[in-house]
Amino acid sequence: MKRRLLAALAVTVAAPAVAGPPYITDDPAPTDTGHWEIYAFAAGEGRKSDFDADAGLDLNYGGAKDLQLTATLPLNFTHDPDDGWRTGTGDVELAAKYRFLDDERSGFSAAVFPRLFLPTSSIDSGEHVRLLLPVWAQKDFAGGASIFGGGGFEINPGRGNRNFWQAGVAVTQDVSKSVSVGGEVAWQQRDASDATSEASAGLGAIVKLSEHYALLFSGGPAWADHRTGYHFYGSLGLFF
Repeated sequence: MKRRLLAALAVTVAAPAVAGPPYITDDPAPTDTGHWEIYAFAAGEGRKSDFDADAGLDLNYGGAKDLQLTATLPLNFTHDPDDGWRTGTGDVELAAKYRFLDDERSGFSAAVFPRLFLPTSSIDSGEHVRLLLPVWAQKDFAGGASIFGGGGFEINPGRGNRNFWQAGVAVTQDVSKSVSVGGEVAWQQRDASDATSEASAGLGAIVKLSEHYALLFSGGPAWADHRTGYHFYGSLGLFF
């Protein structure tokens, strides 16, 4: 269960002044054609002495009009009372976002964002490629407000694993030319036969430092296995 939330946290990033980052819920806006968005990120969740986090680089390139190509290269850090601290490589992620609808007059847009999770982790015992098939939509309003959300189905092969649905919705507001704030709720079905569904809520902000740099962060409670924990995300973004 933790790995699915971490994967969402690590990849829901995009440039300032658009919806989506740094929230678990994604948005349909792709990277501008011919431009890069690179994020040095840390994302994790925990409960008491249990802790699971990823840190690394998220690379996004505008490969064509309405098309974003993404690769996420993480390291993983975990702690539990029995095994103590463990570190190693995480699961590499490859994705492509395609915005198939962009109606500027109505402020409505939508995209698909299929994502492959490769079993490259030296800590997790997963031995199968996973595939997430989501659809994301967004509505922009006058005054800098946006609502976006959606979800999808993840194919999660392996002994004891289950395929599952996930969904989320977020609302953001630009409070100045350089600062945006927002909140969200997200939900996911159980991903294994011995797991439970998971829900989370969070608040986040984007602070644009300059034309080429920004800080992104979010966090809040998460509920799984009938217990309450926490999740967080933070990154330094570079845009060129």
